[in-house]
Amino acid sequence: MNKPAVVSQETLTEPITDVTAAAKARTVGPAYVVLAGISLSHFLNDTMQSLIPSVYPILKDSYALDFAQIGMITLAFQFTASLLQPLVGHFTDKKAQPFSLAIGMGSTFFGLLLLSIAQHYLVILLAAALVGLGSAVFHPESARIARLASGGRYGFAQSVFQVGGSFGTSMGPLLAAAIVVPFGQASIAWFSSIAFVAILILWRIGRWYGPQITAKKPMPIHAHPDGPSSRRVAIALAVLVALLFSKQLYVSSLSSYYIFYLIDKFGVSTQAAQIYLFAFLAANAVGAFLGGPVGDRFGRKYVIWFSILGALPFTLALPYAGLALSAVLTIIIGLVISSATSSIIVFAQELVPHRFGMISGVFFGVAFGIGGLGAAVLGELADHTSLGFVYQVCAYLPAIGLLAVFLPKLPHQAR
Repeated sequence: MNKPAVVSQETLTEPITDVTAAAKARTVGPAYVVLAGISLSHFLNDTMQSLIPSVYPILKDSYALDFAQIGMITLAFQFTASLLQPLVGHFTDKKAQPFSLAIGMGSTFFGLLLLSIAQHYLVILLAAALVGLGSAVFHPESARIARLASGGRYGFAQSVFQVGGSFGTSMGPLLAAAIVVPFGQASIAWFSSIAFVAILILWRIGRWYGPQITAKKPMPIHAHPDGPSSRRVAIALAVLVALLFSKQLYVSSLSSYYIFYLIDKFGVSTQAAQIYLFAFLAANAVGAFLGGPVGDRFGRKYVIWFSILGALPFTLALPYAGLALSAVLTIIIGLVISSATSSIIVFAQELVPHRFGMISGVFFGVAFGIGGLGAAVLGELADHTSLGFVYQVCAYLPAIGLLAVFLPKLPHQAR
């Protein structure tokens, strides 16, 4: 009697309806044009997102907001994305939606227009939530497209996808310094043109994506014989969430309040502080790109170890550094701590390959949710203490990286 066929871990990492297309992609190699398009779309999406924290000083002065209210704006944006991303991923696991990315970008388009004319705090919160809705639709399905176009180089493809978003995030402070600060809140409307360009690109990618997901008979799903047990998988997912928590909360502390920290402690101008923030965010982008290929080559677990725990000495030194050394330390922190992003996400995808969209949505959603909740909590803490004290507390977050010891070793094929 013939034994049932066992699907390898590598095969399992594809969405069930995409098995044939993914196998063909591995034969011909990565679809670089598609990867470039989805990375550029990520760049445009996150450029628009990063405008929100970059204009906080303007909103704070114009509407007499305190740090807790600033944190609530971040929460409105990131918590919306956090709640909806797993739901979007779960839905697209069952039925992929090629043109949902372009439609979701329309929410960002209207959110920016609303933010440019908002005159009341509640309207600002609504505008931020609309931008968050666009992110919720964008991330899970675009991560699936990046993997489908990877040609089997999953870490590389995830890094190409991530680096677009990271560079987009770093552009927000520069654009705010060059355009929004001189011309005011109304100038945010100009950035809706970026959303329109992104809609056009995503519509074209949707036309490529559609034929790749033509319904096919699903292959039988069996666990890899050398893979971790379901209990180990559950523990590993919890560890990955904890690691993402430590990374994202620290990054949120800098992206939301570093401008105010530099202004209060060193007396720099708002525009100069935004340049320092750009340096940190640009280092984040470089680290995010390097982490994926290194994980493909040497193993994602080692990258995760190095990235989270390796940032600890530098985060501990930051609250006591002068202006010049602070700039150097934040660049190092950005390079090191962001290199884990791709490895954490791909590791989670390989642990639960038959729920690819949902897992992508959960981890992207956790990243947004932690950023939003963290910004709100840290804002309250800053109001009652000081931003210097906030960074002294956050300096210990990378120590959570020690939990990486509980991550299982995946079968070789998964890498």
